[in-house]
Formats: sequence, C-alpha cells, structure tokens
Amino acid sequence: MPRKQPTARQRRLGRELRRLREAAGLTARQAAESLGTISVTMSQIESGVAGVSEARVRRIAAQYACTDTQLIDALVGMATERTDGWWEEYRDGLPPMFLDLAELQHHATFLQEIATAHVPGLLQIEDYARAVFAYWRPEIPENEMELRVEHRIRRQVDLGMAPYTAVLHEPVLRTRVANRRVARAQLDAVLERSDAPGVTVRVIPFDVDGFAGASAELLYAGGRVPALDTAQRDTPQGTAFIDAPAQLLSLRTLFRKVEAVSLEPARSRDYLHRLAKEL
Repeated sequence: MPRKQPTARQRRLGRELRRLREAAGLTARQAAESLGTISVTMSQIESGVAGVSEARVRRIAAQYACTDTQLIDALVGMATERTDGWWEEYRDGLPPMFLDLAELQHHATFLQEIATAHVPGLLQIEDYARAVFAYWRPEIPENEMELRVEHRIRRQVDLGMAPYTAVLHEPVLRTRVANRRVARAQLDAVLERSDAPGVTVRVIPFDVDGFAGASAELLYAGGRVPALDTAQRDTPQGTAFIDAPAQLLSLRTLFRKVEAVSLEPARSRDYLHRLAKEL
C-alpha cells in the first residue's frame, strides 16, 4: 500500500533513483515500460510513497546502466533496512521533522556541525533546550514542549557513535538563553562531552581573524557514500534537508572554511575552561 507520510530517508531514496533515471536520459514512462510496470508506480517509487525491494533497486540500476556498486549497495540498504528506531515513539506527538532528523543522525557515518546562534541540540542540556523551544514557540502546549525536550536529549544517545565535530562561535557559549545557572551548567556539559570518544568541539573566539560566517549554521551528515550525504539547515519556513550535489559541495567547502579559523581541540578546551570561570 502507498505510504501516507514517507520519511525524509524514503523520499531521499526516491530522489536518488530519479537522478539515476534522468542521468540515463529516460522519461518516467520509458523507465516504467522497460521495467514492466506503469508510470504511476514509477512516480510513487521516486516520491518515496511506494517501497521498493532489493531486487527492483538492482534491476533499476542495471536498466539505467549504473555501474557504481557502492552507490547501488547503499541504495539497497536504504530500501531494505527496516529500522524501527526510538524516534518512532514520537510519531503521533511531534512534527515529522523531529523524527527525520533523528533518523538522519542514526544512519550518518559522520556528523559536522557549525553553531553561531545556539549550542547544538546534540550538546544541549534539558533546561537549555526547554528555554530555546519556549522562546521560539511559546504557544506550544506544555505536553508537546516536554516531548520536544525529551526527544532532543534522546538524540544524544548516539553521540560519538559516528565521528562528530562541532564548531561553536563564542556568542553561542556566552549567550544566556535562560539564566546564569543554566549557562554555567550548559558550558560544563559542552566541556564534558568534548572529552567523549568520537566527539570534537572547536571554538571560534570573538577576536579571531578571517571569520565572516556569523550566519553559517549547518548540520552535515555523511552518507554511506558521498553522493548520499545530507545537510540540514533551519530556514524561516522550517527545517530544510539539502542533498543537491552542487549545494552539498558548497556546504562542505563552507565547513572547511569555518573549521580552518577555529581553535584546535586542545586550545578550544582551554578556552572553554576560561569561559566557565567567567560565569
């Protein structure tokens, strides 16, 4: 049966299959005929509304003359892995974006983050997360607010399972989104988590030269192959997942530029300790 609400991961699989078809120079109708199906089915597969088996993914790849075996295997994984992750518990209580972000993080081979406004969700403590949600969405009912906070903290279960690098601009660490006590506790938490295996925290101080990226908020998630990388950015319209090759290349370059002006991890920890004493 067609899915009523495909996930971001399911929609991404469909887009990748469409890209392969377009690279082969085939219309949806031509592809459907060559695969012995109908255009409606192809449309449903490419929109993520319909599931697709391993055999069909491999048959589609062969029909489109795709010889990239690593990409094909990765697409098969996306089509056949049935991960009922912890985030599914929140399907009826939170917007789909929350679930999609948790699933993206779960499957990532690495995570890179730039934060210039708030401490990243993967490093936030409960009181900090609650203050952020309450400021931007004060109309949210209390029960949903607590679900959002709980979900954000649970995302941290996977922290460090894939290499994670966070580059934090100094205002992120100094801004008191709640009060002095929460600011100090949050800074202590960043310090603690920066020492965890697989986690790297780098700081960009106010007085560093060569940083013009004050609006460079970004979460970049590595896929099983580079072609399946995904970036996530917040926009006035909500959260956007980016997977267009040219945009991904631009965002990889952006991360390298921002990382290059940040302090080394050891110096960043020293800087965090100094900030903590000031609080």
